[in-house]
Parts: sequence; structure tokens; C-alpha cells
Amino acid sequence: MIELSKNGAYLLNGTEVVEDNQEAGAVLASKLSSVPTKEEAKKGTIAYGILKDHNTSGNMEQLKIKFDKMTSHDITYVGIIQTARASGLEKFPLEYVLTNCHNSLCAVGGTINEDDHMFGLSAAKKYGGVYVPPHQAVIHQYAREMMAECGKMILGSDSHTRHGALGSMAMGEGGPELVKQLLNKTYDINMPDVVAIYLTGEPVKGVGPQDVAIAIIGKVFGCGYVKNKVMEFVGPGVSSLSTDFRIGVDVMTTETTCLSSIWRTDENTKEWYDIHGRSESYKELNPEPVAYYDGVVYVDLSKIRPMIAMPFHPSMAYTIEDVNANLKDVLHECEERAKVSFGDKVDFNLTNKIHDGKLYVDQGIIAGCAGGGFENICAAADILKGRSIGCDAFTLSVYPASTPIYMELARNGRLADLLETGAIVKTAFCGPCFGAGDTPANNAFSIRHSTRNFPNREGSKVQNGQISSVALMDARSIAATAANKGYLTPATDMDVEFTGPTYHFDKNIYERRVFDSHGVADANEELVFGPNIKDWPKMPELQKNLLIKVVSEIHDPVTTTDELIPSGETSSYRSNPLGLAEFALSRKDPAYVGRAKEVQKAEVAREAGESMAAALPEAADVFAAIEEKFAADASNTGVGSTIFAVKPGDGSAREQAASCQKVLGGWANIANEYATKRYRSNLINWGMLPFLIDEGDLPFENGDYIFVPDVVEAVKNKASEFKAYVVNKGMKEFALRMDGLTDDEREIILDGCLINFYRAGK
Repeated sequence: MIELSKNGAYLLNGTEVVEDNQEAGAVLASKLSSVPTKEEAKKGTIAYGILKDHNTSGNMEQLKIKFDKMTSHDITYVGIIQTARASGLEKFPLEYVLTNCHNSLCAVGGTINEDDHMFGLSAAKKYGGVYVPPHQAVIHQYAREMMAECGKMILGSDSHTRHGALGSMAMGEGGPELVKQLLNKTYDINMPDVVAIYLTGEPVKGVGPQDVAIAIIGKVFGCGYVKNKVMEFVGPGVSSLSTDFRIGVDVMTTETTCLSSIWRTDENTKEWYDIHGRSESYKELNPEPVAYYDGVVYVDLSKIRPMIAMPFHPSMAYTIEDVNANLKDVLHECEERAKVSFGDKVDFNLTNKIHDGKLYVDQGIIAGCAGGGFENICAAADILKGRSIGCDAFTLSVYPASTPIYMELARNGRLADLLETGAIVKTAFCGPCFGAGDTPANNAFSIRHSTRNFPNREGSKVQNGQISSVALMDARSIAATAANKGYLTPATDMDVEFTGPTYHFDKNIYERRVFDSHGVADANEELVFGPNIKDWPKMPELQKNLLIKVVSEIHDPVTTTDELIPSGETSSYRSNPLGLAEFALSRKDPAYVGRAKEVQKAEVAREAGESMAAALPEAADVFAAIEEKFAADASNTGVGSTIFAVKPGDGSAREQAASCQKVLGGWANIANEYATKRYRSNLINWGMLPFLIDEGDLPFENGDYIFVPDVVEAVKNKASEFKAYVVNKGMKEFALRMDGLTDDEREIILDGCLINFYRAGK
């Protein structure tokens, strides 16, 4: 079904793979009149060409990228604009679209959510942006319909910013990276590796894009095969897929931890642009006749079967047939994995979902940027036509990804077909993907064509004894399960003819409702502030020495951004840095906030020239121990907190996973590795040191103080290793590491955060 190459490989004429092994030279010589060097052949990928066109450094090993367009939604754009304002923003220098699809219900927190929307509208007017009102489109669907262009690059403050299937290289990053673009700065990265996703064959009837995506994620996530790399989709199998199908696979590439994605384009892509009235945005993209890739993922589309990603990660991939054939074993495995995260905090049980030897599902959701596409919903409607979802516990909700899709479903009759079954069709909304809509009942099991199924993401509150779980599936098999009254069923078991209706895009609703400044800023426009929209608090610069207390210790194999700062109802406070920080790690380590605040008292006292011992009595003994060995005291030693996690940062691009720690006095993270480039970037942009420590026995534990002497000099001197000492364990010495930083990243850490960096005129 899916295989991984052990080495890099050459792709010849877009169709033939020659793996880079001992025979490669002879094979290439027999097929080519002139064999390029590996370095020359690397320039033949689609990704290389696009990155070269957007690089401003003149050095293709160290890129400084300027994007063509940007997009944010309503739980990120307020903080981004506030940060940019504090750094001197006068006008959006590129197309910047502000969508409203995460807090669009306006049902939590009084007036908070709609206040954010009014801020967004006023900002679009003041700085020259585009404002998409609530319920019109989810962020990525609007970008597909109105922004994507072949060969262009889009940056978004949402991790699922992926438009490779439309020929646009897109990346999801934390807010500070968007701030840099707003201030005419660059996105600085080393040239990423490029991995070919080599597609052959075509899917069997009933298999959809989520099935292909889950199969790929299941194969590459655990081994990090594409981590921080670009996935380039090539091979003859691409042409067997509609563009809607490709989009459905592409948006899920985020869950592999790759950096970005790009697909070769063809007549099908051109037709998609034609349908959307943007024919000029299409151009053919193909690798050069000889292109070298740093790895190959071989995907035989004909062998993929309906898949399910069991709780609690998209990589927990099984075929639905295997789950049904081994129900007790698979569900027991899920329960055992859950104990790693939940321990005995909650009674999590899946095996009680077995009814008469079959798995009973409580809820089905088809939604958002992954599931809410036109073809997915039409296929689901074909399966369900003339049937009923029943009158028991099972429910089905469908969220078209945009109003134009909703209107076409109404016009072609599929909307009525769905409603007739007992399904509910709702407006464009991202809520089910992060716990703000269709939250399941306690101990319920939900199947969703959405992007993630992390612990707690669907709305559980383990600290309160509430737990439910989500599995990811394709819309087709969700519909098949719904047609079977909630019993897990692969779509390939259904006798159905997929009608494949033609899509007719109508952009009239956008022209009538979307505010588009056409890039014209109005300096006289006043920003509209609600009472929950707060400025960032003052943040100190890094001191000569650093004293950090470990206030949380997490040993899960992976820690998601949802666990660092929960999604769901907390999103109402994304415009209030201090208010949101109260929720940091609340579902993972509820004591974290209190511990961090206690340590922060000492730093506040230090900055004010007051007694740290009075603010934090234990600080006196700690400093006494330090002063015996080092020339360090309160005048040159910053005090803060840190957390240890094995592999933090999987999932969302949300900067608040880092900024909440910072505003509570966090100065560092310590990890065995960072799950994603974007989380590490968030730490750096908020002035936090992204320390690494080798796997094995930790020299410290929760509650210990760690002293890092001369940390400023070490950062300035580009140190890769830092001497550190566990103060309360006899000054036990150990080493912290840090991967390389760019010159700007070092300055940001020294200055204390990106805002300070720009205020200093850098």
C-alpha cells in the first residue's frame, strides 16, 4: 500500500524513479545523455523552483522568503495585529485576509467573540486588508477559492495552511512569523529537504482523500520521515485524482509534521481554476526531466482501503476492515495508549462500544477544511440518499466549507437529500475540529472527517472526569456508518453509484458580503477595541545569567499544542494574553499556572529592585547557593520558569502555546526534541530558549532550580551547548543543547521577544 525508500532518488520525466544506490549511476547513464550531479538534480523539484522565486537572500542554502499573501482567522489575527502595531505597523504590505471561522458562533464569553470580529473589520479598513464575515467560509477554503495561484506562496497563522494541490506552496506558522511579513521582514529557514510522494494507480470506489491521507500519516509520522521537509506529490497517480480529492489529501499533510507541500498540476487543476473564475491563476507545474528527492513515499492508490485513525492521533491508522475484524484487541490497545496521557484521572472505556460484535458510534461529523469540500459532501449524500440515520443516539452533522459550496448543494438537491436522512447541515465553521461545536457526550465515540483527534481536542475535560474520543475517517465511510444506523461500516461495503455532479462556483455572496480594501489603507480609520482585547504585557530582556525553576514535567511521547494551551472555549480569550494564560496546561498539569506565577513574583521583585526573598522565600537559599560558586546575584540573573516535555509542539501553529508560558514568566523549554519547526519558532519569537537534552535519566525533576551561567554570552557566541547546574542538588552539572539559531533569532532571544526586537529598531 505505502512504502518508504531507504535513500534519496532521482525522478526521470516525472514517471520513473531511480533510487540512489550502488546501481544508480549505471542506470542513469543508460537512460540519460548527460547525468547531472545530485546537487544540480535537486534544483529540478517543483519546490526548489518556487522557493528560489521567493528567496531574497541570494543563497539557496539559507532562505529569506517573502510570501505573496497571508491569511489568519479570528483566534489569531487580533494578537498578530496587536504585535505588529506595537512594532510600528502602518499598512499591510501584502494581501492579508482575515477570516472568521473559529469563534464565529459568538456563543461563549459574552460579547468577546464579536468584539474580535469588529476589531478585524476595522483593521482591514485601517491597514488595507480583506475581511471575511462569520459563516461565509473556513479559512483554508476561502484561500483555495479566492487566493491560491500556481507558483505562489501563502503564509497562514493556522497549521493546516496547505494549498499545494492548487500549485501554491503554503505554510502554517505562529503569529510572529506573520508579523515579520507585515513589517517587510522575511521568513528565514535553511533550504528544506524535499520528499517525493510518488502516486500510482487510482482509488477503488468508496475510498476518499481522508483514507489516502490517514494511510500516509500512519506510515511516516512515527519515524519522522518527512518532518520539517516539503512533500512533493508526483507520479502518474496524480492524474487519477480530482482536484477536490487532491485538496483533501493535501490539507492533512500537516499531520505528518512536514514543512509544506506542493503537487504537480495538470488539466484537472486548470479546470478547477476555470470553474472558480480565475483561469489566469493556473500554470503547469512539473519537476524537471531529472529531479533528485531526499526520499520517496511510494503510494499505490489502488491498494488503499477505507481507513480509520483511532484515538488519540491521526497516525493511529488502521483499515476499517481490520478494526471490525479485531475489535476487542484494537479498542484495548487504544485504552492502553490513553493511560499514558490520562493515567487514572478518568475512566476511559472503548470496549463498551461493542454491541453484538460490532462497533457502535455515537456521532458522525463531516466538516471544515478537510471534510467540507463539495465532492466529499456529494458522495456522502449519494450513500445516504433515501436512507435514515435512525432515531437512537447516533447523530450526523455536516458543515460545508464555504457558503458557495452550501449554495450549490442547495441548488443541486444534495442538501435536501442529507436533511431527509436526519442529518443536520450547518454553516461553515471550524469548531468541530477543535472542540467548539458538536462536542460529544461523556464516553461518546465520534467519527469525523476533520483534521485532528488529539486528546481533549473534541471538548473533553479530563480534570473534571469528562472524556470522549474522536476517530478520523473519510466522509464516505462516515456516511456508510450513518446509513447503518451508527455501526462502523466502510464505504466499500455499500452498493452505491456516485453521481459526481458538476460544481458551479458562485462568488456573488463574497462580492456582496466580504470587505475588500483592494490594498488601500485608511489611516483615519479607528480600530475598534472590546474590553477583552488587551495589549501584550512588558517582557524583560534576557539577563547575563538565568535561573529557571522546573514547574511542569511531562513524559508523554508527544505533547500537543492543545495540551500546552487548550482549544475550545479558551479561544474566547485569545485576544487577552493574561486572561488566556490562566488556561495554560490546564488539562495536562492544572498546577502549572500557580507554580509559574509564584516564580514570576521573584522576577517582578527583581526588576523593581525589591527583595526577591520577600516575594519568593525559597529564592534566598537558592541565590545563596549560586553566589558561593558564581559571580551572580539579583542584579545580573533573571528568574523564571521552564517546563520539560519529551516532544512538545505537535499540532496547531498557535503562538499562544508559547506566549502563555512567556507572560507567566517562562524563559525556556527543555525537550528531547521539538515536534515541529513552528512550535520551536514560536518559543524563539517569544524570547524563550528552546533547550534540548539527551534522552535518558533527567538530572532534574519538577520543582528543581536550574542555573545557566553566562547565558547571554553563550547565545551571542552561537553556542550549541550550555553548562547548567541543578542548584538544589549540590550544583549538579549537566549539559543543555540548542540547535542553531539565525542571527535574528539570537537577537530576539536576547531582547526578550519579537516585540522588543522590533521596538529596538532591529
